[in-house]
Amino acid sequence: MQNGCATQAGQEHGATLVDRKRLSLTGVEDVDCFNEQIVVLRTPLGTLTVAGAGLNISRLSLEEGRVEIEGEVDALEYSGGKKGGGLLGRLFR
Repeated sequence: MQNGCATQAGQEHGATLVDRKRLSLTGVEDVDCFNEQIVVLRTPLGTLTVAGAGLNISRLSLEEGRVEIEGEVDALEYSGGKKGGGLLGRLFR
């Protein structure tokens, strides 16, 4: 699954999920909190919550806006930010 979206500020936010085991994100502004079951990130499109099991941030570069998460990914959910900006909302337009 792959998705990218240019925001008003021109910063691109995208997500690539491979086999529900490796999630690569761009356009990440900050990491609010994380543990093995949940990772909460701030993006230009709102707060992104990644839920799963055995989650581990394997790469973090806020200067580049890149985050890579490994583990079993069960859900990606956006809240706040741009209305209709959630991943599922964009897929089912």
